[in-house]
Amino acid sequence: MIDAAKLDFKKMDGIMPVVIQDAKTEAVLMLGFMNKTAFEQTQQSQQVVFWSRSKQRLWRKGESSGNYLNVVSIKADCDKDTLLISVKPDGPTCHTGAISCF
Repeated sequence: MIDAAKLDFKKMDGIMPVVIQDAKTEAVLMLGFMNKTAFEQTQQSQQVVFWSRSKQRLWRKGESSGNYLNVVSIKADCDKDTLLISVKPDGPTCHTGAISCF
């Protein structure tokens, strides 16, 4: 587990970018953002929780679709200001129904 206190949430006013990668295929599925609370909830639940910049609230990926992102591993970059989360997705990641947002 990563200690949230060691991550740098200050550079982007309390949030940081999070790259989501399929653990099996290594495909990049999406980019999201987390604040400290989202990060802590992700580690605790082992399902990815983001900070929605548009809705200004926490949201668990899959909360309406059922397509959760189940955490396999979490890594921080060398500056501790970006995360790479490897996941086992329960279904398509993109809201359009595509496997990836890219």
